[in-house]
Amino acid sequence: MRIHNHIIVCLIIVLLSCSSKNNQATQTNGLKDFYGDYFSIGVAVSPRALNTDEAALIVAEFNSVTAENAMKMGPIHPKENEYFWQHADSIVRFAERNKLKIRGHTLCWHNQTPPWMFIDADSNQVSKEVLLTRLKDHITTVVNRYKGKIYAWDVVNEVISDKQNEFYRDSPWYKICGPEFIAKAFEYAHAADPEALLFYNDYNEINPVKRKKIIQLVAELKAAGVPIHGVGLQAHWSMHEPTRAQLDSTLTEFAMLDLPLQITELDVSVYPKEHGRRERKPEDDLTEFTAEKAALQAEAYATYFEVFRKHKAVLTGVTFWNISDRHSWLDNFPVRNRKDYPLLFDEDLNRKNAYHKVVDF
Repeated sequence: MRIHNHIIVCLIIVLLSCSSKNNQATQTNGLKDFYGDYFSIGVAVSPRALNTDEAALIVAEFNSVTAENAMKMGPIHPKENEYFWQHADSIVRFAERNKLKIRGHTLCWHNQTPPWMFIDADSNQVSKEVLLTRLKDHITTVVNRYKGKIYAWDVVNEVISDKQNEFYRDSPWYKICGPEFIAKAFEYAHAADPEALLFYNDYNEINPVKRKKIIQLVAELKAAGVPIHGVGLQAHWSMHEPTRAQLDSTLTEFAMLDLPLQITELDVSVYPKEHGRRERKPEDDLTEFTAEKAALQAEAYATYFEVFRKHKAVLTGVTFWNISDRHSWLDNFPVRNRKDYPLLFDEDLNRKNAYHKVVDF
């Protein structure tokens, strides 16, 4: 009887020990560890964040970083003969020091492009030839600087129009060059670093009309032999949309391109999704992160990651757009100075309910 009791006690000790180890692993594992068999987990960062307590969180939770703004054309190339490398370089050094992969963002975009790119010394609009030369010089210089360090670039960003009856966005790039600048940008980037993976990146991909246009664009580039290697889906969503069915059909349709997909700019707003900036309304003062909002957001994140895991054969990375609720671009969009809470970590960098839903599978 004593031997029997002794065996039971030993079994209890072993079970408690295993439970303790599992709990400890849960505490020490980061998102990157929970998803090690699925896809990389990245985050958009600023140089400022790398000098705060968020730096340790980045290293613990993520295995990839994207420069939120520091590598965009305006910040990195403010004048024709002047490059500003300090901020981008600091992010690359941080990533290399901590063995993190780096996504480059972005080489060609209609926003945050310096005005000089489109005009000559007399403020006249430049020709197509001049603009393509400037684009080539910019892409070649930037990609060469980080050659072998950045594994993937968002080469062209958001050229598809949100207007239902318009295909290309009517940007200065399009007005001067027509659609040719898109293929050229990929060619310039590939020539500068043949090993880098090159992505087309866009938002509102869950909208069936826009999704069809994005797929058409990428298919045409691929058919023409343009060196495009993947599609980035930005995923600025809300806790109300997309539905499971919307997201599943979206990823299924993009998978038919037979190119890797990445979720490049994920956040889940606690407000209804809006795609354009607007003036403040009285209800915008109701910004408390309530228990109800926390629960709805957690369920949304759980659904989105369940669908991501389902599509792991084609999905190679998920990147969050900003680190924690301490700072998000959504704090100023679509309503200026309206606080949002779209990420997995709160303002004190604690894991939110949504985090636990994402890793509990």
